[in-house]
Amino acid sequence: MFGPKTYFLSIFLYLSLLVGYFYGENLNFGAYKDWLNANINPIIDFSDNFVDTFLNYEKYGHRHSPVYLIFLSFIVKIGLDIEYVRLLHLHFCLLLIFLFYKCLLIKFSNVDKKLLLLLSLTIFLSPTFRSIAIWPDSRIPGLIFFTLSIFYFLKFNQNNKLKFAWYSTLSLILSAYISPNFSVFIIYLFYFFFKKIRIFNLKYLIFFAFLSSLPMFYYLFVMDVNFLMAGGTQYTEERGLYYFNLSNKILIISTIFLFHFIPFIHNLLNFEDFKNFLKRKFIVILIFFLFIIFFFDYGSEFTGGGVFFQISNFLFDNNYFFYLIGFFSISLMFYISKDYSNLLLIALIILSNIQNSIYHKYYEPMFMILVFTLFKNFDFYKFFNQRNNFYILYLFCLGFIFLRIFKNYYLV
Repeated sequence: MFGPKTYFLSIFLYLSLLVGYFYGENLNFGAYKDWLNANINPIIDFSDNFVDTFLNYEKYGHRHSPVYLIFLSFIVKIGLDIEYVRLLHLHFCLLLIFLFYKCLLIKFSNVDKKLLLLLSLTIFLSPTFRSIAIWPDSRIPGLIFFTLSIFYFLKFNQNNKLKFAWYSTLSLILSAYISPNFSVFIIYLFYFFFKKIRIFNLKYLIFFAFLSSLPMFYYLFVMDVNFLMAGGTQYTEERGLYYFNLSNKILIISTIFLFHFIPFIHNLLNFEDFKNFLKRKFIVILIFFLFIIFFFDYGSEFTGGGVFFQISNFLFDNNYFFYLIGFFSISLMFYISKDYSNLLLIALIILSNIQNSIYHKYYEPMFMILVFTLFKNFDFYKFFNQRNNFYILYLFCLGFIFLRIFKNYYLV
């Protein structure tokens, strides 16, 4: 099924991740610091004194759910050294690549399986994936269960079998317990379930989802272990930690999306249609863009902001270049949002981040997974029908890695 070159590439990329593990690779820069300052201590404490750590989890200043850390603490408790826990976590993270590939097999059943594998293997070159696989954190495990939810959602769309709706919902609930930002995507699932499932059957699914959310709400608001409000991000007295500026979210997240869309833009988009759309909607897009700019107040003191925001402030010490890129990213969002399901997906992506700081790592490799599984109205087969597109994609991924290395070792 797969040629020797594909097998060699798979083994090479896997070995590169192992080499990164043994040499302490840290492309995301903050992953190692998060492991030392926010993850390893609660893991050890959960294994030593579960109840006290569980009831006082917010003291660690950790804004991620304790669920995955508790899972790792069980492994520590049976006597496995913390370094072996890291190695097990690394191999668990490989499930993300496998599940993405399985999703692609459903979505593109008539595309060469070798090409689908080549696309899924690019996750090995994601700085976020590599960093969090090497330095355990809950984001990639959460994304694994989110991708599993997408897999069952695609199976449901194939045959409308109720069991796949249940599997998809359960997987998303597990994803949200590991990484709460994924919880908002339950809206996307039920948007489609309402269309295809009889209300008699759907009411049980809704009740199950509601019931499943109660333990987390009880933990956060009744037991008052509100880790979501723990420290870890920059803030000012005027704004507070969770100052939600929608303009900041829209502009920054759309530019991060545009960055990851670069290797696909000449294939997935119909440029003639896109150009005609801009001509028709230019005034509307311009007014919306100016409105966003007027309320935009994201500062470099918040850190993050994505590649284009950081380049703009590093090279020009202002946001003008970022605003220029932002206009094109907003235009792309408008164009994609012609399909209401795409609009809903974009809205949920934006709403999934409630804190001040917006980091690139939150959306990578998630954006690529979403583009090829849930987003609609792209010319996917144009991408798969030209082998050179994969060379462009891999070069882009390598370029992003070198950009991270340059930032980590010469700018930070």
